[in-house]
Amino acid sequence: MTSMKDKQIRPGATIGILGGGQLGRMIALAGRAMGYRFVTMDPTEDAPCGQVADRQIVARYEDVDAAIQLAEVSDVISYEFENVDAQVAEVLESRSFVPQGSRLLRITQNRIYEKTAIRELGIPVAPFRVIGSLEELEAAVDELGLPAVMKTATGGYDGKGQWVLRKSEELGEAYETMVKAGTELIVEKFIPFQTELSVIAARSLSGELVTFPAAENIHRDNILHLSIVPARVSTDIQQKAEQIAREIAEKLDVVGLIAVEMFLAANGELYVNELAPRPHNSGHYTMDACVTSQFEQHVRAVCNLPLGSTQLLTPVVMVNILGEHLQPVLNRIDRLPRTAKLHLYGKHESKEKRKMGHLNVVAPSVEEALEQIDHLEIWKKVEV
Repeated sequence: MTSMKDKQIRPGATIGILGGGQLGRMIALAGRAMGYRFVTMDPTEDAPCGQVADRQIVARYEDVDAAIQLAEVSDVISYEFENVDAQVAEVLESRSFVPQGSRLLRITQNRIYEKTAIRELGIPVAPFRVIGSLEELEAAVDELGLPAVMKTATGGYDGKGQWVLRKSEELGEAYETMVKAGTELIVEKFIPFQTELSVIAARSLSGELVTFPAAENIHRDNILHLSIVPARVSTDIQQKAEQIAREIAEKLDVVGLIAVEMFLAANGELYVNELAPRPHNSGHYTMDACVTSQFEQHVRAVCNLPLGSTQLLTPVVMVNILGEHLQPVLNRIDRLPRTAKLHLYGKHESKEKRKMGHLNVVAPSVEEALEQIDHLEIWKKVEV
């Protein structure tokens, strides 16, 4: 009798995706090249993933009936971002094949659960305290010191749902503002870091596990701006970061992808900041610079196919295209470097700070790739 760890979803099957954004779109594009069909479920008509899938079910993420409909036409179900309703994922587990499961979804949807789980693995995270009142906030700041970072336990991405506390005089205003989110709050010790790194690990249902090369990430206004690969840190740090990602993926029994975001402190210590149980913005570089992209790897992992090589073929810099950059990029399309690969997400409305696409610039060195990005004069130059 075949065990679940031996179950394999082969090309020709239909993959259902909870969520219809750009990550789902790129999963579907990679999977279609492998011969899979796709059905996506998203509340926005003609969503980015819906444009390239065989079918889109237009429904809210918490709509259990629609999710069951998705299950009925899918041989396997995946999710493309962690704000998918965990209850829906749990219901689907009993009706369909959801190799990623709902346990990791619940952990990564809540910063308290997430940081506790990482700490229990013996992996460093920034010291944190759960707070439920202004008095508890003041006590936490007394203990952790300033600056500190207050975050909502649930929700929040691209810098939303957090407040950097720098002065004791602002604690009252910060607490009154953040408590309106209606969720638990945590306060973290601020880690002065030299570099932000991320590593994407892939693990199949059979337990095969690989990692992609570590990316050096530069944020602007709390939104990822650049991912630089190879990361400009020592080989020892790169290997240590990749080992942390491997350990998290294995011990949390991940199936699919998990992105592990880390801070490199001045003393050489790596602290895990966040997890994302899916393809990640900082892994987009793999589409044009690795033997296997993170999106193909995700399909391979959830379908329990052998995982592809993660070998880096060339230095690369990924730069995000936000709403304010989209028209300038289109205006300069004739001037884009010949080794630049443009990826646009098919979103109908372009808004400032909204991710509309990205550009992967491959070059003999990351320094040359960065120079080519600067020469386009679209993105304000940052010291890197």
